[in-house]
Amino acid sequence: LRERLSIGDDVLGMLLLCVGIGSLVTMPLAGALSSRLGCRRVLTAVSVLYAAVLLAICTVDSLWFAVPVILLFGALMGCVDVVINVAAVIVEQGIGRHIMSGMHAFWSIGGFVGAGLYGVWGGALGLSPMQSTAIAAGIILLFTGLFGRNLIPYGKLIALPRGIIVFVGIAAFIAFLSEGAVMDWSGVYLTTVRGYDLALAGMGFSVFSAAMFLMRLFGDAVVQRLGQRPVAVGGALLACAGILLVMFAPVDALLYAGFFAIGIGAANIVPVFFSLMGKQDVMPIGAAVSAVSTMGYLGILAGPAAIGFVSHMVSLQAAFGILAVLCLVQACVGMYVFRRIS
Repeated sequence: LRERLSIGDDVLGMLLLCVGIGSLVTMPLAGALSSRLGCRRVLTAVSVLYAAVLLAICTVDSLWFAVPVILLFGALMGCVDVVINVAAVIVEQGIGRHIMSGMHAFWSIGGFVGAGLYGVWGGALGLSPMQSTAIAAGIILLFTGLFGRNLIPYGKLIALPRGIIVFVGIAAFIAFLSEGAVMDWSGVYLTTVRGYDLALAGMGFSVFSAAMFLMRLFGDAVVQRLGQRPVAVGGALLACAGILLVMFAPVDALLYAGFFAIGIGAANIVPVFFSLMGKQDVMPIGAAVSAVSTMGYLGILAGPAAIGFVSHMVSLQAAFGILAVLCLVQACVGMYVFRRIS
């Protein structure tokens, strides 16, 4: 889209901000929709629309048409993110054990496979962005058709965070902001700052997603062995070190090691904080997890837009430096949360 519209990082940041604005409209309504219509109906309908809007993004040829399409894209994305997380909370409560880390592992699978397949489709097979996106949209419709009937038929209202839950939400916001930055800007960073070919633009995100998947797959065992505080706080510090490595790595191997470190460090921060919700008495656990999820997903949607503005004003590398600072803030917030909830 950036190349087709011949726009700079500042305008791209504006379009990404439209994603966040669209999500802000639907996120407060998503809980009410899931409560009234059920997670199954909402997710099925929105997934079909999501696939259609993905295809529409590949046809826009003007900025004026791109803005409403991106707004709709963000609205659908925000609705899916919140409602699918509500459904995950209901499943976790229903079976009586924590499986949120494993749930999030499948998000990492999607990111890893999607970024890797784009490299194959666009590089080895020479498919156009439209053709690649058409395949992705088809996969969305296929999985919705196959598994949609098994989704939770009811939902829950989402509450606003309060008390210590606000600080947990801040930690989740930073965690998802970092994920969103890697997801949306790692490709631009590799091609513009490091000079990589466009076909390799997804490699950084692929390595990041693979690391997150591996860590989340074994996350419950790691938390049991090391404890929640070292995983959450130490993970934030490791993510900070990984971002610095991405910024200053002199060779490609260390650059990819940086993306791997970000993925390992960030993987279980949010699942650990979700598990902490069972130890607090400020809010009911379901409402607390839903509120934290909303704050977190606001980070993954609004963060990339902020990266675009900083990139335009200073540089993309400086924007990544701000992410490193935020990871340090996240570690401090995590220490405070663990002192309050034990």
